[in-house]
Amino acid sequence: MRLFYSVTSPYARKVLVTAMEKGFCGRLVLAPCNPHEAGPELLAHNPMSRVPTLVLEDGTSLYDSPVICEWLDGAGEGPRLIPLDGAGRWRVLRLQALADGMMDDAYDNVTEGRRPASQQSPAEMDRRNAALLRGAAALAGDLAPVPSPVTLAHIAAACALGYLDHRLPGLDWRCGNPDLADWYAGFSRRPTMAATKPDAGAG
Repeated sequence: MRLFYSVTSPYARKVLVTAMEKGFCGRLVLAPCNPHEAGPELLAHNPMSRVPTLVLEDGTSLYDSPVICEWLDGAGEGPRLIPLDGAGRWRVLRLQALADGMMDDAYDNVTEGRRPASQQSPAEMDRRNAALLRGAAALAGDLAPVPSPVTLAHIAAACALGYLDHRLPGLDWRCGNPDLADWYAGFSRRPTMAATKPDAGAG
């Protein structure tokens, strides 16, 4: 299997952590790329030129991180990261959606901040920052702390918070959320999280 990814993408990190947690390390060939360049290899498997994109052994392409993570969870080893049914399943998927939404807003603010100042919208950036802080507060109130069984909700939340630290260090999501900050500090020490942490100097 081949995974097209960017080392700084929180969505790709979520997939990498999931793959490692599910025992795919030896079966996964990593293909780092810049999706903004729309290279022919990535375009051959994803017409939207987005990462992560997973190419299965039979040539089938999967894209969008929730889809890839669900496939990995079903095909991999060990306990399920997404419950098969019941309230637990919808709770995990809902929290994943919250974390993914935080990644979306954070990414948009990073992109906005790279525009010339005259083209930026401070009001939109403030709106997204407010949403990010609400998202962190919601995670703090609803995320079961480790050592409860690890789920995709934990992985997605940790990747979202890690992206905030990497790209928006001035956004103090820890303020008012000490339990979430403690949980994240502990979860970040998992080998799968440590192995996928973006380099502080990464672009």
